Amino acid sequence: MAVLVALAEGVSYGFDIMDATGLPSGTVYPILARFESRGLAESDWEDPRVPREESRPARKYYRITAAGRSALAAELERFRVRGLPLPRLT
Repeated sequence: MAVLVALAEGVSYGFDIMDATGLPSGTVYPILARFESRGLAESDWEDPRVPREESRPARKYYRITAAGRSALAAELERFRVRGLPLPRLT
């Protein structure tokens, strides 16, 4: 759920998602892949000129979909009903 929260808050780059959630890459990237396969998130590669000009690998940027927002809202409601503290980004 922390990854969906990060996406909903506009965190879009994998390393930034790792920083925001405190989760390692071996957790974040498989989650993002599952979210994409389930239609909860989408991604696009940045313009190839940018990394070429900056001499770095291309970045893939993620965004939450409407289905992802619905799933997040449902999860947040479950937390609220159970009286659990809401997940926070680091």
